[in-house]
Amino acid sequence: MSKFKISYPSGATAIDPDELKDLIPDYISTMGELNQLEQSNIADGFIWAGKQNLDDLLSVSFLLKLHENTFNQVWKWAGKVRRSNKNIGVMKENIMTDLAILIGNTKFWIENKTFSRDEMVVRFHHRLVQIHVFSNGNGRHARLMTDLLLQRLGENKFTWGKLGAHTPLEAEGKTRSAYIAALKKADKDEFEDLIKFVRS
Repeated sequence: MSKFKISYPSGATAIDPDELKDLIPDYISTMGELNQLEQSNIADGFIWAGKQNLDDLLSVSFLLKLHENTFNQVWKWAGKVRRSNKNIGVMKENIMTDLAILIGNTKFWIENKTFSRDEMVVRFHHRLVQIHVFSNGNGRHARLMTDLLLQRLGENKFTWGKLGAHTPLEAEGKTRSAYIAALKKADKDEFEDLIKFVRS
């Protein structure tokens, strides 16, 4: 692993050296290989999610299981709450409490129709990213959770900036920059840009 150096796109969370030791395959030597393996594992996560009862979606156990099944071929800590603080995210001691609050709030929003469907799901997505439950893969996990919530509500999945000319959301480019800028505005309780982005 000493020859393998991870490079990150803007806004991505760095993996600590101790966390990097938990990389499962021993042949990975480039970011390209890591990205390819993660994409394959994420596809398996989609398959797993498609077989689940989405009535159980808004629960801590489902949320953790989804991450596990999305990254369990790559990282030993897949599905486990991060054990270190990062440059973003709540303090590690607060993760489980904040997750429970988010799940409770989202159930309340749905039951009481507090917001439009898109705004409600965008608020769920933003807060899940903001909590930053895992050592890595939070954005991809949160987008999958968000699309599953939309499916449960009978709504079309978000396009996540993929309409028209775009760059992959996981790589440096205009699409990722627009997404991160919209998330940062949502940090200030300004959700308009993020609501527009997810349907663009």
